[in-house]
Amino acid sequence: MLNKFKKHIDQNFPFLENSKLLLATSGGIDSMVLAHLFSELKYSIVLAHCNFQLRGLESFGDQNFVQEYANANGIPFFLTQFDTEAFANDYKLSTQIAARELRYNWFYELLETENYDYILTAHHADDNIETFLINLSRGTGLEGLVGIPAQNDKVVRPLLSFTREEIVEYAKENSIQWREDSSNASDKYLRNKIRHHLVPLLKELNPQFMESFQKTQSYLNESQELVEDAAVMVYQQVVREEGETIIFDLNQLLRLPNYKSYLYQWLHEFGFTAWDDVYGLVESQSGKQVFSADYRLLKDRKVLILSPIFQEVDDEVYFIEKNTPAVNIPLNLTFCEAADISDASNSIIFVDEDKLAYPLILKKWKEGDSFQPFGMNGKSKKLSKLFKDEKLSLLEKENCWVLWSADQIVWVVGIRQDERFRIDNSTKNILKIALQ
Repeated sequence: MLNKFKKHIDQNFPFLENSKLLLATSGGIDSMVLAHLFSELKYSIVLAHCNFQLRGLESFGDQNFVQEYANANGIPFFLTQFDTEAFANDYKLSTQIAARELRYNWFYELLETENYDYILTAHHADDNIETFLINLSRGTGLEGLVGIPAQNDKVVRPLLSFTREEIVEYAKENSIQWREDSSNASDKYLRNKIRHHLVPLLKELNPQFMESFQKTQSYLNESQELVEDAAVMVYQQVVREEGETIIFDLNQLLRLPNYKSYLYQWLHEFGFTAWDDVYGLVESQSGKQVFSADYRLLKDRKVLILSPIFQEVDDEVYFIEKNTPAVNIPLNLTFCEAADISDASNSIIFVDEDKLAYPLILKKWKEGDSFQPFGMNGKSKKLSKLFKDEKLSLLEKENCWVLWSADQIVWVVGIRQDERFRIDNSTKNILKIALQ
């Protein structure tokens, strides 16, 4: 296996040879074999062990075992301990998901703080089968069937092409010691049921099952690449990006024969799971929304608007003193004296500075706010009516800031100036305010 492994690394992961490698080491047979292989090949590795404190003294036994192995073989060693159950309860996660979040966050932190290049994990071919069957049993798209990636960002899985049988045989041939996780013997978890009962049956029915499965996954990966290529090409026709906001043109989208498939391909990476609700937005009325943990998808007339969810304080207020040349929070505004007022626009206003009461106040609009729009001869208008007339989306309304002088609006920023601060024949000092 060592020669086969070396050839595999040379062909598929040549960049590992001169890299500093962080090897996730549980103490189980897979990670101990991986540590042995890289040690035999004289690679620069360090062992990183997480004690999740889920199995009492057994967890500390694993910790001591890995630490003693590292010390005996002169391999650098990192250790951390987690209160996994408390973390899972606090964040409403399953124990398995919580453990995954904790360990990968720690691994990436070590990469940054200790200047290591890659994280190595000991996932193997049988893990791939189990993951495939788990996803299949729960219902999944194509991306759930293509298997565990051999590399995902800084995480590399060099054993994915090796079976559990090969790993066990190598461990025995080389007298490698390991720890058995007692929880692996229980059928409490779906993965264990598949491992203990379903996979052995499939191998019994077809002795060449592993080889057939790997071919199938190779074909599925090729299909997934075609899907991704098509999604990218169509994306350019349907979507435009404005900063962190992504806007989907529904007229273009509905011309596609399989528009739901494209929406899924574009949106699943943003954490959406309520797909019937997402697809329903296409035909729903304006203002309807669907949320993921960090994003919102909004229907606004003939478009869908995808934007991050920002946790802002609604009553946040910013004060701007006289002679302030510029502010950059929460908006980029500049203030200067002016003589020429020819470039006035929605983004640039000119006001009679002597009419202003300092400090000026910049804050989000609120329901009930009203002002006297420039050019309407002193007539009052509610901001909500202005937004409706301007056909602003819900997202645009939420992001609207207002500049106040005492209790009067000077400017609905980027939209309309107030009449009361306009320049007239008696104006002596002109202030130019610009939104960058």
